[in-house]
Amino acid sequence: MNRLQQIIRTIIISWVMFFMGVTGYMVIEKWSFLDAAYMTAITVTTVGFMEVHETSPAGKIFTIILMIAGVGYFLYITGVIIQSIVEGEMQSILGRKRLDRKISKLKNHYIVCGYGRIGRVLCQLIKDETKDIVVIENDDTLIESLEKDKMHYLHGDSSDEDLLAKAGIAKASFLVAALGTDTANVFLVLTAKQLNPDIYIMARASSPKVRKKLMVAGANLVESPYVTGAVSMGLKLLRPSVSSFLDIALSRRSQAIQIEELFVPKSSRYTNVALKDSGIRQDFNLIIISIKKSSGEMLFNPHFETLIEPLDTVIVMGKTPDLRKFAKEINPEKK
Repeated sequence: MNRLQQIIRTIIISWVMFFMGVTGYMVIEKWSFLDAAYMTAITVTTVGFMEVHETSPAGKIFTIILMIAGVGYFLYITGVIIQSIVEGEMQSILGRKRLDRKISKLKNHYIVCGYGRIGRVLCQLIKDETKDIVVIENDDTLIESLEKDKMHYLHGDSSDEDLLAKAGIAKASFLVAALGTDTANVFLVLTAKQLNPDIYIMARASSPKVRKKLMVAGANLVESPYVTGAVSMGLKLLRPSVSSFLDIALSRRSQAIQIEELFVPKSSRYTNVALKDSGIRQDFNLIIISIKKSSGEMLFNPHFETLIEPLDTVIVMGKTPDLRKFAKEINPEKK
C-alpha cells in the first residue's frame, strides 16, 4: 500500500467511525444530531470534556466501545506515521547505497564539480553521449535537482580528497571544475592532479586573469562562460546564418546534420590510407572537415591525398545514422 492509499484509508476510517458514533447516540439515546456529534467527538478523541446528557446503560456500553475504537484508531494513525518515517529513512539509506555501488563501478567517466547554472547545462550535454557522470555538489538546495535529473552524485566539498576518491577520480578520464569561485576551482584542480596526474581537467574561470593560474595548477583547458557567451552573441549578430548552422550541427537535437570527432586507433583499417582511397564520402556520405594530428596540428579542409595516420582525430559532418556507422568502422575496438 502506497502513502496516498494510506492517507485515503485513514480519512475513510475516521469518517466512518464518526458517523457510526453519531448514528449510535441518535438511535440509542434519541439525541439531536449536534449533541450526538459532540459526544462522538469527545469520546473518540478520549478528551472526555463534558457529557451532553446522562447516558443509559446501553449508551454507556456504546460509549465504551466507541472509546476503545477511538484509542485503536489513534494507535493506527501513530503506526502509519512511524512507518512512513522509517520507510522514508530506509529508502533514503538503501537508495544512497545503491548509488554508491553504481559510482564505484564507473570507469573512464566524467566528474563534474558544481551543479549550478553552468554545471547543470554541461551535465545535460554530456548525458546525451554517456550516463557515466558523477556530480559533486555541496549546496543542499541543489540535491533535489540532482535527484530529479537522475544524476549520480555525491554531497560535499569537491576539494575533499576522500570525496574525490569516492567519486572514482583514480579511474576517471575527465574532471570539470565548475565551482562558483576561482579560488575554489584552483584548489580543486591542484587536488585533482595530485590524485590522478593523467586526468583531463576543464576548469571554469570568471575572468581571463585567472586562466594562467588554473593552467599552472594543472588544468588542460580553461573556459570563461562570460567570454564564450559574448563571442556567441557577437557571432549571432555578425554571422547569423553561420551561427544558426553551428547551433544545429552542434546541438545534437537534430537528425539532419551533425558534426562529430572520431579518434583513429592504430588498429583501424583507415590508418595510413589517403582520403581519396578511404571511401568515406562514397560509403558513408560524410564530409571530412578537418584532421587533428597527434601533434596537435589541425588540418582544415584536408587535401584528398592527405593520409589518415594512427592517433589522428577526424572531424566529420553528416547525418547521425551515417556518423554512427562510420564510428563503428573507424574504431573496431568499440564495436
